[in-house]
Amino acid sequence: MARRYDPGRRTKIIDAALRVIAADGISGLSHRTVAAEADVPLGSTTYHFGSLDELLVAALRRCNENFVRELRGSEALAGPVGSAGLAEELTRLLGRWFAGERGAIELEYELYLAALRRPALRPVAAEWTEEAVELLSRHTDPQTARALVALMDGVCLQVLLTGGAFDAPCTREMLARIVDGGA
Repeated sequence: MARRYDPGRRTKIIDAALRVIAADGISGLSHRTVAAEADVPLGSTTYHFGSLDELLVAALRRCNENFVRELRGSEALAGPVGSAGLAEELTRLLGRWFAGERGAIELEYELYLAALRRPALRPVAAEWTEEAVELLSRHTDPQTARALVALMDGVCLQVLLTGGAFDAPCTREMLARIVDGGA
């Protein structure tokens, strides 16, 4: 029997890994569970990803793209914005982020925090931060951009860990204080 060529198989496996992690956590991830979820032979998962860390790197890279895509797609951030405009737009984007599927945000942070115990994930976990800093540095200095990203990351973690609601006015004020140099 001839092998079928499936150019989308790697993507199918990554998508299946994300579904497995969303359902069962990282501890539920194995080549076998991913192969079953993707409905592909077990050998396909090990062919495309020699280790679970390789698969987790690909999954985290896929998730990283989400919020950075929001930053890139912001019409308000496409041109010059004042300090109030920057704080306002970042608050709006975070609000929109939290108005979406919370499970997707939780999945992203689960993979992001897995880098604490899996060194292979650390460079990928840092990629989104660096790209977000680069995008925000178009509107402020790099250190302020880094502080903004750190604050947004912290706000997201607090909302997720406490199960609370996103507090847009408080977030806007904190972001504005960073943009304005703490004034």
